[in-house]
Amino acid sequence: MLIALFNILIFPGFIFLTLFGWIAEYIDRKLCARLQNRMGPPWFQPFADFVKLVSKEEIIPEEANPTMFKLMPVLALTATVTAFFYIPLWGKSALFAFNGDLIVVLYLLTIPTLTYFLGGWYSTSLYSKIGAVRSLTQLFAYEVPLLLSILAPALLANTWSLSEMAAFYGTHHWYWLFNLLGFAISIIALLGKLEKVPFDIPEAETEIVAGTFTEYSGRLLGLFRLSIDIEAIVGSALLAAVFMPFGLGLPPVVGFALFILKVLFIICLLSILRTVFARLRIDQMMTFCWKYVSPFAFLQLLINLVLKGIIVK
Repeated sequence: MLIALFNILIFPGFIFLTLFGWIAEYIDRKLCARLQNRMGPPWFQPFADFVKLVSKEEIIPEEANPTMFKLMPVLALTATVTAFFYIPLWGKSALFAFNGDLIVVLYLLTIPTLTYFLGGWYSTSLYSKIGAVRSLTQLFAYEVPLLLSILAPALLANTWSLSEMAAFYGTHHWYWLFNLLGFAISIIALLGKLEKVPFDIPEAETEIVAGTFTEYSGRLLGLFRLSIDIEAIVGSALLAAVFMPFGLGLPPVVGFALFILKVLFIICLLSILRTVFARLRIDQMMTFCWKYVSPFAFLQLLINLVLKGIIVK
């Protein structure tokens, strides 16, 4: 029981994810600033922002539903942290692994977007409702290619378990090269899931103030921001486990260091992409995902089906 509590609350659980999320946010903001010829924030800025929000007063709109308004940030944070326990990190097995955990992780990573929608909708603010509708609309655009691009490697490995996928690709060392197209698609979809440029449409400051989070303040806003930081780590860890499954059989210390490097590589890649591109309109985002990203995701699925048929023969 004590070991389980340590794993959940400290390492590799909540405290580790919180610290790693702040580090990733700093690297993201610093790299983006340097690419734009700015200095960027100091190393402690994400922590300072969280402390500032926690120390501020929580203001709940008079017409808002107080129960839903307060519950959504907690639910978003809980879902993202829980998903992390089913992802293999520095070994070939996750902390809590079972057959079908891949579907559970994808489901848990969908919950934060639904909480953004519900939180914004029950805020009863016009800006929040517009941001909430945009968040839910984007969900139908990026979720399908993300699901297909991640299920394609699982199809080749003939399992719905992330741990068994890691073991498969650890044995067949070069098979992960066939999933590079899916990796590119999943990076684009992860940008949408994290609502980063060019898919930061639900939080477009120049249009709808802060979108879903317009009426949030204090600790509730701090929890939402923390869940976004942790979701970036969990999403990057998922892509690292699925598309970069090398080095999982190494000693724990070496494997953990390699895991950190793989996650930070994906974080830096996301930062570069959000710096290069400009924000799309919601209709452009939907068209792009359904007209271009989804067909390539189906192509990745077809490639893996053909490759699986060759392997069986």
